[in-house]
Amino acid sequence: MQAIVHDTYGSPDVLELRDIDRPVAGDTQVLVRVHAASVNAGDWHMMSGLPYVVRLAFGVPRPRQKIRGHDVAGEVEAVGSRVTRFRPGDRVFGGCNGAFGEYACAEEEKLWPMPANVTFEQAAAVPVAGLTALQALRDHGRLQPGQRVLVTGASGGVGSFAVQIAKSFGADVTGVCSTTNVELVESIGAVRVIDYTRDDFTDTDQRYDLLLDIRGTRPLSRCLRTLNPSGTYVLAGGPRGRWIGPLAPVFKLLVAKPFVGHPIRNFVANINREDLSVLSDLMASGKVTPAIDRTYPLSQVPDAIRYWETGQVRGKVVISGS
Repeated sequence: MQAIVHDTYGSPDVLELRDIDRPVAGDTQVLVRVHAASVNAGDWHMMSGLPYVVRLAFGVPRPRQKIRGHDVAGEVEAVGSRVTRFRPGDRVFGGCNGAFGEYACAEEEKLWPMPANVTFEQAAAVPVAGLTALQALRDHGRLQPGQRVLVTGASGGVGSFAVQIAKSFGADVTGVCSTTNVELVESIGAVRVIDYTRDDFTDTDQRYDLLLDIRGTRPLSRCLRTLNPSGTYVLAGGPRGRWIGPLAPVFKLLVAKPFVGHPIRNFVANINREDLSVLSDLMASGKVTPAIDRTYPLSQVPDAIRYWETGQVRGKVVISGS
């Protein structure tokens, strides 16, 4: 089979399309014929080896896992001996390691059947970004109907899901984005949109019950000023960087946590079938529609990641397979 492989850390130039052996599903795994995948921040971090601390987890001096891609949508090709929920031919989506290839193996517990009204490209856009948004709002923000939520980075992958999911929960949603993305954020459900090129969302009289901060670029002290006395701050992202990158705001959060009066949370999304089923139902009902900016073939994954690096992506960048 063909897959995008890299032997060293670096820019998208290190990624190569190669012929490799097709993976074999383990006892609890499903072999998926990949029809689509999508690009996430994690793919960039593991490709580049930045911030440098990620190499402690993913390999020094070279990456141990050489095929990128976590979001997958496709058809079941084969199943392991202990798999009971799927059979060959089923259309599935979820999380795996190595989705930038023609086939990938995924744990049964990290897959869910695709809704009938969703394309492979749409389904592939969902897992990491959609689950991050869902778990941030429901589990860490404990969002309730009628509450006011502010979402930074509202036009990006996680943000575009967060706006729609928050609206489906009955929340009053304000999104933060640039001028060119205001119309998009309004169209997916934001009642109000703050254009950060013109206005500072931390400098306003408006107060919120939940701030979902996907950008992580504004000082925590200023972000907390936007909250009601019992409001919650949830961090679900951060800037790129060479040394600690998106971990910088996390460290600041941990230091500040004992000294602030608001609940403040940070987390890493957990891909699991129960939450994939929630997102599946939201898509099936039309309450959530993945926003897809551009689609690239497997051979052009380096170009897809270069586009992601611009920081101008509206929604998700998808990799389309066969």
